[in-house]
Amino acid sequence: MRLLVLSAILVLLASCGGHQPEAQVVNIYAASSLADVFQDLARDFEAEHPGTNVVLTFAGSQVLRLQIEQGAEADVFVSANPDHMRALVAAGFIEASPVLTRNELTLIVPLSNPAQVESFADLARVERLVIGTENVPVGRYTREALDRAGERFGANFKKEVMERVVSEESNVRLARAKVELGEADAAIVYRSDAVSSGQVRSVSIPAELNIDADYLIGMLVGTQASDLAEAWINYVRSASSQRVFDRYGFVSR
Repeated sequence: MRLLVLSAILVLLASCGGHQPEAQVVNIYAASSLADVFQDLARDFEAEHPGTNVVLTFAGSQVLRLQIEQGAEADVFVSANPDHMRALVAAGFIEASPVLTRNELTLIVPLSNPAQVESFADLARVERLVIGTENVPVGRYTREALDRAGERFGANFKKEVMERVVSEESNVRLARAKVELGEADAAIVYRSDAVSSGQVRSVSIPAELNIDADYLIGMLVGTQASDLAEAWINYVRSASSQRVFDRYGFVSR
């Protein structure tokens, strides 16, 4: 008899457990340079919204744009290049795209700094430089900074620096990894990527040569998680979240 009662209780418990509500999912597609700060913010967001699962997908902005155009199940997109966001807005994938945060470029070198890079001008003599490809935001901004530098260091400066490039990476994290692994003397990345790594040292780029990179955020038209998507956007744009961005090396909007 006791076994029958116990079996009945176990069946009842299993039945109750089977009807637990599934977690609500919100899919965030974001530029690779946001990985650390978004993972931090996602944990806090999930704690404040029990039963919510924030699924983060990181890649170069151009890759994410292509995936969205091909039907990826994204609810929110954050681009490090305004052009990719504007293209999605123009095509009707996204309605509005306010600025989330800002970033800027910096040089990074290994902690031992074997090439003795102490300034932006030193790039013309390094042996192994890593930058982003031309079609990713950090690569585009790098080339703009080099164009500006030509007015200060001479017309051949950009050509001399580009001759030192041994690798062009598809996202900023891959560029940083080359320096962390000792495979490059220097790389041009975002300031936030330098701040979040304990294996590199940052060498600042003069303000008049640097680039302000706006990160735009938007909700996908027709998303089935519009309430959560809107809540996420409001959360990451809040004053408290902006302080987290500051801590990770971003520039307040």
